[in-house]
Amino acid sequence: MHAGEAALPPHGRPGAPWPPPVPPAPPAAAPDFPLPPPAPHGAPGRPAGPPPVPAGAPPVPEATGHVPLPPGVPVGSPPHGPAADLSTTTLAVLLIGPAGAGKTSVAQYWADRRRTPTAHISLDDVREWVRCGFADPQDGWNDHSEAQYRLARRTCGFAARNFLANGISCVIDDAVFPDRPVVGLGGWKRHVGPGLLPVVLLPGLEVVLERNARRRGNRRLGDEEVAHIHARMAGWYGSGLPIIDNSQLDVAGTARALNEALARAVATPPPA
Repeated sequence: MHAGEAALPPHGRPGAPWPPPVPPAPPAAAPDFPLPPPAPHGAPGRPAGPPPVPAGAPPVPEATGHVPLPPGVPVGSPPHGPAADLSTTTLAVLLIGPAGAGKTSVAQYWADRRRTPTAHISLDDVREWVRCGFADPQDGWNDHSEAQYRLARRTCGFAARNFLANGISCVIDDAVFPDRPVVGLGGWKRHVGPGLLPVVLLPGLEVVLERNARRRGNRRLGDEEVAHIHARMAGWYGSGLPIIDNSQLDVAGTARALNEALARAVATPPPA
C-alpha cells in the first residue's frame, strides 16, 4: 500500500456489497448475415467433430505430411555400401567444431544444395529461444548454462528425429568436446539415433581467432576461451571421426570436403 492511501476493507469501498453485483449483459447485436438454424442430431449439416476412427485402424497422416513418431525411438543407420547414393539418401549429420570453425555457414550451404529435402538445426539458435533467463556463454560455464545446453540438445534431437521420420535429412552443428560427457557424442546419438554421422571441422587456431573476431553479440567469445576450446577439440584426432581442416577452404570448398567425408562414411559398413 502506498503512503497516504487509506486501508480498504477486504470487500472494497466501505459499505460496498460483496460480491459486487454483475452488470446486465448488453443486448446482442444482430448478425451481419442470417444464421441457419442448428441441425438436429443426425440431420445433414456441419458435423460436430471428426468422424470416429474404427478400433485398431492405423493413424491417418495429416495433409501436411506428418508421420507419427513413437516417443523415444531413435532413427536407424542409413544404407551403407559403395552403391549408396549420397545425394538422395536421408542422412543425419552432426557438424562438430570450435567457435569460428564455420559450422553454421557450411551447414546452411550444404543443406541448401542437396537434391533431397534437408533441414539445418543450429544448437545455438535453439538455445537462444530462451529470452528471459538466458545463460549467456560469455558469463562462463555453470550449472545454469549446462542445463540450458542439455535442454537445447534434447530439443534439437527431437526435431531431427521428426524430420528424419518424415524423410527430411538433417545437419546439426554443435561444439562437441571429446573430453566432456555431458556434451559428448554419445548423448547426441542417444537423442537422434545410431545412424548419426559426425564430422569435425577444425581449422588452425589463427583462422578460428580471426573468424571469431568478426562475430557479434554473445556469439563472440574471448580469445583465451577460443584458444582453450580449440585445444580441447584437438582431442578428436585419433578418434576415428572424419576431420576437415578448412583453414584454406571457402564455404563451397568445405561443403565439397564434407560431401566426400560423408560418402566415405556411408560407403564403409558400420562396426558390428
